[in-house]
Amino acid sequence: MDQVAVVIGGGQTLGAYLCEGLVDAGYRVAVADLNEANAKKVANEINSQYGEGTASGFKVDATNEQSVEALARAIDETFKRVDLLVYSAGVAKAAPITQFMLNDFDLSLQINLVGYFLCAREFSRLMIRDGIKGRIIQINSKSGKVGSKHNSGYSAAKFGGVGLTQSIALDLAEYGITVHSLMLGNLLKSPMFQSLIPQYAEKIGIEPEQVEQYYIDKVPLKRGCDYQDVLNILLFYASDKAAYCTGQSINVTGGQVMF
Repeated sequence: MDQVAVVIGGGQTLGAYLCEGLVDAGYRVAVADLNEANAKKVANEINSQYGEGTASGFKVDATNEQSVEALARAIDETFKRVDLLVYSAGVAKAAPITQFMLNDFDLSLQINLVGYFLCAREFSRLMIRDGIKGRIIQINSKSGKVGSKHNSGYSAAKFGGVGLTQSIALDLAEYGITVHSLMLGNLLKSPMFQSLIPQYAEKIGIEPEQVEQYYIDKVPLKRGCDYQDVLNILLFYASDKAAYCTGQSINVTGGQVMF
């Protein structure tokens, strides 16, 4: 396979896992992250396992138009094509609405929504230029389908991502480029979720060590969402098997959200 995947937010946690999984599936991967050292570290680890030139690391501030434009140029020069864009950058700040700071709300919109828009715009241009029937996949959240207490900024941005996905899908359908959002359940072992456990414990009124089980009990399939669950669905919607699907918000929630 000569296909190239770009993973925004690929320098750590879920993004890094998706990078390796995509390479294992046959893609070459551009690992893009705000932390350039992390991006290059992930790329170097991939190259040491799969061969030099399989991956390259890049710095990007997804909220900055010039930075995203520069990233697109650099990846175009390095790989000469783009077949798949995965937008995996994200941030969450938790607080009751009466205490939610404007800068935290704006940060959530910028990283979770504006960055997605900028990256989808720039990389779809490359796909159209080269006549590639590519794929754009946003890593979203169940909070983009149901409101989330104390997470107004995150949920607002993720709801916006669903509308943006549908709109981009309509714009790009004539080129055969499909666009989807993956609506993830709680990644209980992720650093983002773990960092919010004290706030969740206070919100719910339980001890911090009880938080994970509290969220597991909400899921019909009785476990949290794993990175591999995300990769499995991502690979399907990136493949030709899903060529007749576009503009979808796909639940990866263990049954916690069913619409």
